[in-house]
Amino acid sequence: MAEQGKTGDEVIHGCFSTVGLGRLKGFATTTTTFIFFFFLVVIAALFWMDVPIIRGNPFSFTTSEIHHERIPFPLTCSGSVNYTSVVKPKESSAKTCPDYFRWIHQDLKPWKASGITKDMIERGVPSADFRLVIANGTAYVDRYRPSYQTRDLFTLWGILQLLRLYPGKVPDLDLLFYCGDNTVIMKRDYKGLFAKSSPPPVFHYCGEKAALDIIFPDWTFWGWVEVNIKPWEEILRAIKGGREKVKWEKRDPYAYWKGAITSRDRSHLMKCNLSHTHDWNVRLYLQDWGKEIGEGFKHSNLEDQCTHRYKIYAGVTWSVSEKYIMACDSMTLMIKPKYYDFFSRSLVPMTHFWPIQRRKKCKHLKFVADWGNNHTHEAQAIGKAGSKFMEEMVAMRNVYDYMFHLLNEYSKLLKFKPIIPPNAQRLCAETTEQGLAREFMLQSMVKSPSDELPCALPPPFEPKDIQASFDAEKNIARQVETWETEYWNKKTRR
Repeated sequence: MAEQGKTGDEVIHGCFSTVGLGRLKGFATTTTTFIFFFFLVVIAALFWMDVPIIRGNPFSFTTSEIHHERIPFPLTCSGSVNYTSVVKPKESSAKTCPDYFRWIHQDLKPWKASGITKDMIERGVPSADFRLVIANGTAYVDRYRPSYQTRDLFTLWGILQLLRLYPGKVPDLDLLFYCGDNTVIMKRDYKGLFAKSSPPPVFHYCGEKAALDIIFPDWTFWGWVEVNIKPWEEILRAIKGGREKVKWEKRDPYAYWKGAITSRDRSHLMKCNLSHTHDWNVRLYLQDWGKEIGEGFKHSNLEDQCTHRYKIYAGVTWSVSEKYIMACDSMTLMIKPKYYDFFSRSLVPMTHFWPIQRRKKCKHLKFVADWGNNHTHEAQAIGKAGSKFMEEMVAMRNVYDYMFHLLNEYSKLLKFKPIIPPNAQRLCAETTEQGLAREFMLQSMVKSPSDELPCALPPPFEPKDIQASFDAEKNIARQVETWETEYWNKKTRR
């Protein structure tokens, strides 16, 4: 926090470790040219070693001496540093992106033939919370209506961090964004003789088979202020520490869930809880967010919830809790979701999670917990595979690269030159936010431009690949159903 008392120029100097460069001029006049260049090289080396890109990111150097207090915050809009001239990424450093990046092509497929016109954008305005325009590396936002809580604030903050990570590389674009839960651009409205017109492109946090929403990483990767959930790198580190407190074998041999009753499915799930008449091997707990807020979130730390062998994912429509649940390395029991986010389409049932059907949930959960307690190595392996996917495939570097490629491919479809809306406001890393919002922004701020290129975007899925994936899921579901039928038949015979 010490950096906050500095002026704008001092903050920028601190960011690029150039505070002492003025002293070199006098020194150079009293020593040899060789020593001058020697110190120049040393300073350049220290610059790159001392300022990591994203803490915990596998492509950068990190040291135990890097603390949040050293983050140069705020970096004002009037900052004079030209990032593109300072950093020259290594052209040969790009690695292939994770497989789920291939869904980017699929999500943009509805506009591949026609392109995206300005008229399409305008027709999507009633469905959007804000409009984002990026022009010459600068972001501008035109807000249409308040979003729920601070979803729009932290979504835009994430985009600002992308611009800092890859300065000069994010192309000009014009897009609409919706911050709610339910999908908004439905396929049924753009099919057949009564189709309204070409669908408007609207970015959103989730999608479903019946919708055309363009899927983008959700705001919680940079923090969820209202429920005190830290940015993804911070909370992932905390969960990894928390899960070490109770080894898998020592955890309670039940399926765990904690949350608010905000849907019919969750209400039905509560019927599976321990009662005087039934024990479905399930332990469910209600979350009173009003009480938690009043008590300072003492009983809602995610890192303290890795105490059961099995954790239930029960999304209302779509839920940000999926990544936190899977990070615990308890086997995730995923009640079949209707919605998906940007990475979940590449999760494999019985490899990363155990699929649970919506109907007869109690019987399904009872069977799975009994199966896992009798096949501990297999159950533990599924839990570990899920947590490994979250740690490696959904690392923040991959989140940023997904954003980069999605925006880059989207911009190629635009049939017009983006123009800054008359009511739009310029966005920059400077902020007037205070309290927890400011703290989370500090924690999630990209500290310097990347010296690595984004990962290489893999090609689109072939239709046969997508169909093969669906067929494999159905086969797995049938196998699980067979096991469960045998289980209950044996119980009946007893």
